[in-house]
Amino acid sequence: MLSVELHTHSELSHDGRDPVDLLLEQGAAVGLDAIAVTDHDEIDASLEAVRKAPEYGLVGIPGIEITSRAGHVLGLGIEEAIPPGLSFSETLDRIHELGGIAIVPHPYQESRSGVMANITPEALAAADAIEVYNSRLLTGRGNRQARTFATEYDKPMTAGSDAHISEMVGQAITLIDADDRSADAILDAVAAGRTEIAGKRTPWRISFRQAAGGAKRRVKSRLRELF
Repeated sequence: MLSVELHTHSELSHDGRDPVDLLLEQGAAVGLDAIAVTDHDEIDASLEAVRKAPEYGLVGIPGIEITSRAGHVLGLGIEEAIPPGLSFSETLDRIHELGGIAIVPHPYQESRSGVMANITPEALAAADAIEVYNSRLLTGRGNRQARTFATEYDKPMTAGSDAHISEMVGQAITLIDADDRSADAILDAVAAGRTEIAGKRTPWRISFRQAAGGAKRRVKSRLRELF
């Protein structure tokens, strides 16, 4: 079983803080086998992570967190950005056209762009996998709802730290029974449902610090645009 982090953010995300090297360094330190950098509507840092990951003994998985009209969708195994603002179904179609898989993160948390505020269960079931454990949820309710859905609809399950600072990489991981230690084999195993969930909730103080830091960076970015 490979230990894989499928949901992280670098400084390229509007609410991220750290460069790729710090994310990879932390991933190696906590014993990961593979990592995906999944910035909000940006892919350059993820492609950088794929190139650099072997230097840290890791497999890099290319990916992006896309802001569809319904909410957030992770596209893994793709190497070009998909534009935000497409419908949920169009976003899934574009991910598949590029040879990737679509994982829906924190689907039941409306405050963090969870899609279930805007789509039907049948639409969600078209995704390849459901993130059933997100370590940044302040309560477990959204995770429980996601797991219940995935069980009812027989969808593959994943976990993710949703780390926006490097210290939280590896907080929640997906254990994956892949045929070999490669990005393609890992994603094939996810799509086939050969996964187990492991990890723990991000301490609320860290979640608050991540959120506060992200808000501060967004304000600075908007001021730069204005002046």
